[in-house]
Amino acid sequence: MFHRQLHLNVNLLHSGVYASAWRLPDSDPRACFDVGHYVRVAQIAERGKLDAIFLADTPAITDRIDYRSFMSLEPTIVLATVAAATSHIGLIATASTTYNEPYNIARRFATLDLASGGRAGWNAVTTADASASRNFGLPAVLEHKARYDRAKEFAEVVHALWDSWEDDAFIGDKEGRVSSTRRRSTDRTSRQSLQRGRSTQRPAFAAGTPRHRSGRRIDRRPRPRRRAGRSGVHAGTSDRRRRRLCARSACQGCRVRPRWKLHRDSAGARDRHRQHGSGSQRRQDELWELVPIEYSLARLAGALQGDPANLDLDKPLPDPLPLPANANHTMFQGTVNIARRGNLTVRQLLRALGGGVGHRIIVGTPEQIADDIEAWFKAGAADGFNLMPDVLPTGLDVFVDTVVPILQQRGLFRRDYAGTTLREHFGLPRPVSRFARQPATATSA
Repeated sequence: MFHRQLHLNVNLLHSGVYASAWRLPDSDPRACFDVGHYVRVAQIAERGKLDAIFLADTPAITDRIDYRSFMSLEPTIVLATVAAATSHIGLIATASTTYNEPYNIARRFATLDLASGGRAGWNAVTTADASASRNFGLPAVLEHKARYDRAKEFAEVVHALWDSWEDDAFIGDKEGRVSSTRRRSTDRTSRQSLQRGRSTQRPAFAAGTPRHRSGRRIDRRPRPRRRAGRSGVHAGTSDRRRRRLCARSACQGCRVRPRWKLHRDSAGARDRHRQHGSGSQRRQDELWELVPIEYSLARLAGALQGDPANLDLDKPLPDPLPLPANANHTMFQGTVNIARRGNLTVRQLLRALGGGVGHRIIVGTPEQIADDIEAWFKAGAADGFNLMPDVLPTGLDVFVDTVVPILQQRGLFRRDYAGTTLREHFGLPRPVSRFARQPATATSA
């Protein structure tokens, strides 16, 4: 038995991570607008004993909606619906520190955490998108350093708000006419630009919901870096993000995010699939052929913050390719690394990325997929992964039915949940409130 336990989330993207997933015969083109779709995927993930489902979000339309459906539903509202239809699966939602304020985020996630019995998590992102800025009345995207300075303080204020109720604050004493007590105000002076550039006194009063038994809420992963007593999760891997936020986070995302290419066949075809992986390859070919090349090229250019006209399909990426000052550093560097390592032309790169950007694709049999996960895990390169199935819900269904049992047999993954909260799934201790009264220290004679 391998004692360290693997962690698996599923990143619920549209009808699947491939832009063409909605075009397959058994896919629903309107799935991303159907809350029932999210419930069905979450129930499959829970059947497989996965840690959590994860919802990405950008407060703007950033994709080509003529080619692909877009994520338009607000994540915490969707997850509140999912919470009512599940009992164990963690519920991680994305919310930007650039286009929100700490109080409303603290309140929203505290409510989701209470409603779900301690299963909520917050993926804190800084959002580097011009269309999002325009949606909030800003002329341009905040500069990279300013976004991360704001995110650092934003997270501090949110955590203080979550700690502002003591564990025994709610009394409910009918005879004494006392409902609750022991709340802490979190008044503080803002050092950074929580008011978009203006240093100002910010009274952030106590949150409106008491602490749950899980303590602070959690936020996101595939590569957790656990810190006792912290409760953050973030997705990026830029140097600034690691320095500023990692020390405050329960888990950190990395650029390697496998996508699973599996499908159901008849018994005979499945045997051939297990031997050669040919079924998976056919599935990938089919999905790739349904992705318009101009869509993939536009997405790649967007990740590189460049003009598609400067990318020759049959030549490698331009070299040198400097990092734009205000780009999404994670997606930029991940995409460039894949291209450089394989010496790929732009056309080959687009296919290697499946029409996406910055992620690692795995195609193979259930055993090959399990082998790859095990190799990364046992080498200490990752504590877990955000799974990005090619098509949803069928891709996740097959992963749960074929890959998860192999990981369980090898002693890498749980056979059942050990607890009911997201913090328990991740094996994280319950943090003590920063405002908790410390017990008197015993002294010896």
